[in-house]
Amino acid sequence: MKKTLSYIFVLAAGVALSASCDKFLEQDSPSTFTSSYVYTSPELTETAIRGITESFCEVNSYRGRFLPWYGFNSDIEWYNTYKPGDGKYDIAAYDCQPNNAQMNTASNGATNNPFALMYTGIERANLVIEGLREHGGVSDTTKVDMRYLLGEALTLRAMIYYDLIKAWGDVPARFKPVDASTIYIPKTNRDEIYEQILADLEEAFNYLPYPGQTAATSRTDRINKMFAQGLYARIALAASGYALRTTSDSVGVGDPGTIRLTKDENLSKAVLYPKALKYLKESIDSKTATLETDFTRMWKNLNNMENLTAGPAYETLYVIPFSETRGRWNFTFAISSEGASISGGVSRGGDAGPVPTMFFKYADNDCRRDVSCVNYKWNKDNSITPAGIGKWYFGKYRFEWMDATPYTGGNDDGIKPVVMRYADILLMAAEIANELGDLSAAKDYLYPVLERAYGDTYADICVSLLNDKSTFFQTIVEERAFEFCGEFLRKADLIRWNLLKEKMDGAIADMKALRDMTGDYEYLQLNNGTIWYQTAEDEESITIYGLKEGESSEPSGDWEKMEKYVNADYTKKPGEGLGDDRVDGIYQNNPEQNMYWPIFNCNLTDNPSLANDWGY
Repeated sequence: MKKTLSYIFVLAAGVALSASCDKFLEQDSPSTFTSSYVYTSPELTETAIRGITESFCEVNSYRGRFLPWYGFNSDIEWYNTYKPGDGKYDIAAYDCQPNNAQMNTASNGATNNPFALMYTGIERANLVIEGLREHGGVSDTTKVDMRYLLGEALTLRAMIYYDLIKAWGDVPARFKPVDASTIYIPKTNRDEIYEQILADLEEAFNYLPYPGQTAATSRTDRINKMFAQGLYARIALAASGYALRTTSDSVGVGDPGTIRLTKDENLSKAVLYPKALKYLKESIDSKTATLETDFTRMWKNLNNMENLTAGPAYETLYVIPFSETRGRWNFTFAISSEGASISGGVSRGGDAGPVPTMFFKYADNDCRRDVSCVNYKWNKDNSITPAGIGKWYFGKYRFEWMDATPYTGGNDDGIKPVVMRYADILLMAAEIANELGDLSAAKDYLYPVLERAYGDTYADICVSLLNDKSTFFQTIVEERAFEFCGEFLRKADLIRWNLLKEKMDGAIADMKALRDMTGDYEYLQLNNGTIWYQTAEDEESITIYGLKEGESSEPSGDWEKMEKYVNADYTKKPGEGLGDDRVDGIYQNNPEQNMYWPIFNCNLTDNPSLANDWGY
């Protein structure tokens, strides 16, 4: 059977591993574009690469299921609606079952959910990688274009596998195009996959230029070497860290698992950390990306997506390459709005946000706070009012910042979610250097992040106090929360640190203290939980007075007053405030035991070789 360009795209229907695969595999393709023809052409190969990323755009793939649902709840981010029994809330609150209505989906006889559709992307990547190895002449160092495309395909496949492992733990390993003998394969111990994708990334480094060095790597919607090296480090941290793993390393046998480190010596910190730090240092030394000095301006630009430039003046390394008519990012995560001129007069955004205490964790001089944590909403009349102490929003995502392509209220907004920024390169390097005992280097990597956040004077003081490994690690735990709030890296970080439940229990206690105005929040009793607010000069936000220490008397000037803002009686609307049900409901089941989603019933039906672990 010929492998053809049309085969690459048609295979999406079969890679869901349904019974229709058998009939599909028996057919010959009508296309005359043979594999040997496609993979000798950079243009046609690039089209095939776009087929990999096209799989991200399916409604039930990254676009509408994985991206909106993986990553919370954590100690800093949560779903904003308390509604037990609702499929969306259940996913966020660690009660996602194999029959979950949001995930257990099929259409036209084929499974149509993120698990299956992510394997669509993997299958397309497998075809590209095999085609380039057989026909692309990639062993020839002069074939720069073809080698770049091989590196891009290897990196995309590694990213998808990493995301699969984050969501499901152990999953099937497919590193060659599917054939009749490999339609139904069981889960594979994730360590085998980790070893393969880490090796793939090391190969890809040989083919990929750094940001800004070629036309392709001058765009954040294309793969570059710094992103690939950062992805290596991100995967290495996960592979060598804690996670729920089966006791015997046999998978798909119904093992509930335990939280532990890998037994694979090749994935130990002793092996992976020096390599990861070496690659991160190469990226940093390349000087092909930088921290942008204006944190607010960076996020305004990311909401416009008019500038997808990568290179020495920019921070973003890779974004999900949605088109202007695809993607549900602001649709899901922007500041809540019903405003006619903001979100087309329909209710959009605000599905998730920072936990209500997150704002209070930032220092007052931290430039990231008011960008990351917002406590107002847009009303139908385009007015702006406080959202209530129980509902905060991610200010990194705002319809009002979408000036280049204004949002008009549809299901898609074209926002391209950020997968990695240069800040993560620095913070991963700092964490790993500290773990390897080089505190001086760790401080050097951390300093630029602190300097942007607080200014050089405060950053100097902070760094001077970090004189031991344990204190430095705790600072990394905090700074990754402050830097990446709303970017959904936190859950995976807490898992690998073995801090998921501990930190979430801390968030529960903290939210109750805020509600009751006790402990760190006792100062709020001075105004009986009352706040004052007014529209800010930019007319796109409001200023709230009364939440910070020292704001203990009514301000002068034109302010609206809202009494008992902090501890209002929400018994009639428990999903709106900080009642015990909602706060305790940040998780319905033990998050350590339920850190992974189950393989869903439709996938189990399609592939009889699959079985769940983790007690599902």
